[in-house]
Amino acid sequence: MTIKQYFSNCNNIGKLVLMIGVLIAAPLAVLPFYPNEAHYAPAFLIPSLASIILGLVLGLMLKHDESSLQWRRTMQYSSLTVLFAWCYGFFAGSLPFVISGQLTFIQALFEAVSGWTTTGLSVMDVTVTPNIFLFHRSFMQFCGGLGFVMVMVMFIQGKQSMNLYNAEGHPDKLMPNLKRTAQIILVMYLSYLFGGTLLYILMGMNPFESLLHTMSALSTGGFSTRTDSIGAYGSLGVEIVTIVLMLIGTTNFAVLMLITRMKFSQVQRVSEIRFMFVLLALLIPTTAFALFSRLYMSASESIRIAIFNVVSALSTTGYSNVSYSDWPPFSIGIFILIMLIGGGLGSTAGGIKLNRIYLLLRVTGENIRKRLNPARNVTVHSYYKAQGKALIDSDTVADTMGFISCYLVIYIVGTLLMTLTANVTLTEAMFEFASTLGTVGLSIGLTGPETGAATLIVQMVGMVLGRLEIFIVLIGIHSGISVLKQRLQSNIK
Repeated sequence: MTIKQYFSNCNNIGKLVLMIGVLIAAPLAVLPFYPNEAHYAPAFLIPSLASIILGLVLGLMLKHDESSLQWRRTMQYSSLTVLFAWCYGFFAGSLPFVISGQLTFIQALFEAVSGWTTTGLSVMDVTVTPNIFLFHRSFMQFCGGLGFVMVMVMFIQGKQSMNLYNAEGHPDKLMPNLKRTAQIILVMYLSYLFGGTLLYILMGMNPFESLLHTMSALSTGGFSTRTDSIGAYGSLGVEIVTIVLMLIGTTNFAVLMLITRMKFSQVQRVSEIRFMFVLLALLIPTTAFALFSRLYMSASESIRIAIFNVVSALSTTGYSNVSYSDWPPFSIGIFILIMLIGGGLGSTAGGIKLNRIYLLLRVTGENIRKRLNPARNVTVHSYYKAQGKALIDSDTVADTMGFISCYLVIYIVGTLLMTLTANVTLTEAMFEFASTLGTVGLSIGLTGPETGAATLIVQMVGMVLGRLEIFIVLIGIHSGISVLKQRLQSNIK
């Protein structure tokens, strides 16, 4: 298939570009509340209008016959379409920062990548950042947590929508109709957005910051309007609301559907949910004890700090209520492990994901059991998802092990590159890149306005791989290379 043939079958690109243009314009809605920032409007209007026009042109020109594509090729090119949409989103999202002079291009691109991928690492000084840009960052996180394709199919659905939906890394179809699935997820998240914002206001946070923190917490993003993040408020109530929102954000969409329908007996059977609470029950006391014994905090303060930060790391949100600069190495090591594990599969969270770690432990335990008890009994193993009982078959094991292997290789390479580009210790690099690849956003102090371009580029690659779950990126790049090869071959002939 040549480039011309590919684009003739992919006017979904036009829809995605148009949608990104609309999303870029959303921060203009805050100008009636902050009229003194009206001079920043062109920084959003220019990329927004350009994207909308480009999307309309592509949508009108690239008519297609979706039924003519083979399934295998459709999936490959869907991955390329999704990868293109995300890359375009990164570029378009960075332009308001560049046009307004807020950041350099590399810094702006980093901020946009961190926003759309729901990472939360930042190079901006939020104490002097205009409110319209604070909204832009948090809104990118909210939409990025849902995904471009998810947002698109809420309003538009074509024959290739399911392929695009799967290619973006959404494993669950909650309803028979995909558009209905997306709309239900949107309704759930808007409900949580309203409830979270209201609770923050009741806890003493102003409405604007309440909205932004709710968007970032639900998307497990972690952008804050304060330099000291949630810790700046010094409020137990604010921390409790944030913990609840972070747990919602890291929970599988299908499980949230069960909770909404009050099917709690099914929820408590889901293996991933049970595993998450087992981890929290183990990691919170361990972290609290390490803080209590090494930092001389009170027991209650240690527990409070441990609960908030462990939930933040495991959910890959990245909010904090303390600095990690004086934490003992043992606690830093625990947090590196937590960030590698990550949140729920099919949620807005990053990391390897709880479900994969659970399956890894199940398979490892079974392997050990067979060696200790060599009886030739054939046992069919299973686990519970939101949809019901699922078998742990050879394909599931292969997919799980393959992903974890790739993830750890990328983590090792990225960590070494961080030590090289940032000139930091191995422990610092391990922490920062675990946060980067897991789209967590916690920082040990390496990422900020003074961070070098080379380090930011390494982190951007890590964030993209982490958000798009590695294989989507690899398949998309492979498909793009195939298109170029076919184009070159057709030119030679």
